[in-house]
Amino acid sequence: MENNQYENNNQRNRMPEEPENRNNNRNNNNGHGNNNGSNNQRPGGIWTLLLMGGIFLFFFFMMINTMKPTDVNVIEYSEFIRMIENGEVSEVVIGSDKITIIPKKEETGNALSELFSKESNYLYTGKLEEDETLTARLLENNIKVSGQIPDNSGEIWYFILTTVLPIALMVGLTIMLFRKLSKSGGMGGFMNVGKNNAKVYVQKETGITFKDVAGEDEAIESLQEVVDFLHNPDRYVKIGARLPKGALLVGPPGTGKTLLAKAVAGEAKVPFFSLTGSDFVELYVGVGASRVRDLFQEAEKNAPCIIFIDEIDAIGRSRDSKYGGGNEEREQTLNQLLAEMDGFDGKKGIIILAATNRPEILDKALLRPGRFDRRIIVEKPDLKGRVEILKVHAKDVLMDETVDLDEIALATSGAVGSDLANMINEAAINAVKEGREYVSQKDLFNAVEIVLVGKEKKDRILSEQERKIVSYHEVGHALVSALQKNSEPVQKITIVPRTMGALGYVMHVPEEEKYLNSEAELKDMLVGLLAGRAAEELVFDSVTTGASNDIEKATSIARSMVTQYGMSKKFGLIGLETVESRYLDGRVVMNCADETAAAVDEEVMKILKESYDEAMNLLKDNREIMDKLAEYLIQKETITGKEFMEIYCAEKGIPVPEPKTETMKKERKSEESETEAEEKSAESETEIQSVENSIEDNVEDDIEDNSVEINGTVEETDSSKDSEESVSLNDKDADFANELKNRLYK
Repeated sequence: MENNQYENNNQRNRMPEEPENRNNNRNNNNGHGNNNGSNNQRPGGIWTLLLMGGIFLFFFFMMINTMKPTDVNVIEYSEFIRMIENGEVSEVVIGSDKITIIPKKEETGNALSELFSKESNYLYTGKLEEDETLTARLLENNIKVSGQIPDNSGEIWYFILTTVLPIALMVGLTIMLFRKLSKSGGMGGFMNVGKNNAKVYVQKETGITFKDVAGEDEAIESLQEVVDFLHNPDRYVKIGARLPKGALLVGPPGTGKTLLAKAVAGEAKVPFFSLTGSDFVELYVGVGASRVRDLFQEAEKNAPCIIFIDEIDAIGRSRDSKYGGGNEEREQTLNQLLAEMDGFDGKKGIIILAATNRPEILDKALLRPGRFDRRIIVEKPDLKGRVEILKVHAKDVLMDETVDLDEIALATSGAVGSDLANMINEAAINAVKEGREYVSQKDLFNAVEIVLVGKEKKDRILSEQERKIVSYHEVGHALVSALQKNSEPVQKITIVPRTMGALGYVMHVPEEEKYLNSEAELKDMLVGLLAGRAAEELVFDSVTTGASNDIEKATSIARSMVTQYGMSKKFGLIGLETVESRYLDGRVVMNCADETAAAVDEEVMKILKESYDEAMNLLKDNREIMDKLAEYLIQKETITGKEFMEIYCAEKGIPVPEPKTETMKKERKSEESETEAEEKSAESETEIQSVENSIEDNVEDDIEDNSVEINGTVEETDSSKDSEESVSLNDKDADFANELKNRLYK
């Protein structure tokens, strides 16, 4: 489905991608997916940590207090002698290495003040062993003298607090940390860091089979062969076939690669190891290779089994420097994986499935036969596939009789399975919001719009001039589409702003699925994309930023015509671009010189200029129709494709053509009616034939039992009788017998 959008310059409208959600928090033990410890932690562990932290802080501050110098009032020894001589000293305490001086104090009468200021007035000085007259001098001045007994306990506590306690705390915390990590399963346990952390599923746990997968018939067929080999290996071994060692699922995001792998698990009913490429990568060097070894050891114990590695490009990236090679840890993991895939015996029934959307960056050694024997392409579904996918997701949703999933499938060209599932869910939510018990066709189309361009932004109010500009812009797209023969029909036109940035858009719905585009169709696309900008210039004699998305799309198509499709007379059949990451964003790389690239730009500008001029001419020739449509759109804000065609055809004076989709519906209903009539006719013929067969069997039995002749005579039934007796049948019996004769020999 193509949307021509008048875009808000502050936000680009892009197709949302729904990435696939994966659970990377795998808490398992020895690869068996058992959650032990991480979800059952007792709250006491937190209190233990808080208690130990409090003890550590207490001793830390105590140690700081011990190391803090207390001798703040230190005086010189000469000052100490002067105070003695002046009678300023009341008492002296002589210690082993210092002298504490208690000076005389004035009486204040305040006991509390004296209590708090007592020790703060102490003075200290060093002890001089050479001064032998100190004691005599103190006694002469009537100073009280006392000695201090040496106490080494402070030094012991200092040693304990500064050396022993920190070491003990660090050892204790380390032991506790090791215990916590060994019990946790987030990395397989600290002591089990080399163990694989693959989840193991059995059939009952996945609950998914091939019936739950739709739109990928070829991929399912290839995987069914693998499942059949696991169920009936003797049939293949007898003829000399060997089990494929691996299958690589390749495709864009959202196409169902992981779902297919789970369906294989559900069908095979064998152990299923599921993990992602990033699960092999860990903080520690060498862990990846160790986990690969452990994974294959577990697989051999549980053979036959299936190993599924999602996003294998995380470890299978090419070792060439072009793709970021040189990572020693990743190379070790890849080398170990290659060795294990060569080492295990295919007869044991171990199959490796892997999924990626970047096959071009995988290492060539990983892709060779004997490792991944099959490459299964999981493409975006076609029309038939989209219908089947919609049916799968809609089977549990209540829908009314207006729902036509074929129309929705036509309107969602390019959508993948995850997009379609999201659309069905959005439609159901919308029905509930509007108070209905069933999903209608309108809900489904609204869901398509929500996924593609977002919800209506009702709080954004445009000015009258802006509404007029947007209206002419969108009518320009729609009118040119109606004037061209290679354009898709218009489904809807709106100037209601959307949350993804579009101020208005035109919805085109194809009438049938197409896989190729002709040069004429591509040129018509360019004219249609640039018609909005042409309408602005024609009506308002100025242009706005609203055509930015249209210009971007038109430039991409025109460049591809020149560099990839060979639709330029100047460059001919030269391939000037290569598309990389085809299943992702499709990054384009130029394969030419700078001069050639400049010439390509000139050719692209030429094509765009011609398309713009053609759009301008078409709108000039149909200016009155454009004005009427724009005025009607301003009044209604949203009009359907049917309303648009009625106004267009009325102005043109031509009958409204019946949409091809309606014709297809009638043909489909006619075919269904014919098929139903043929089935009923066949059933009637079968019933008639069974009745005739029953009558014929009964008549043959009567003929044999009674020896009745078809010509209406009865032969002798008793050989012992001497005389032959002939009896004629009445006319009614004769007619009945003749009718039976004709039916028997017809």
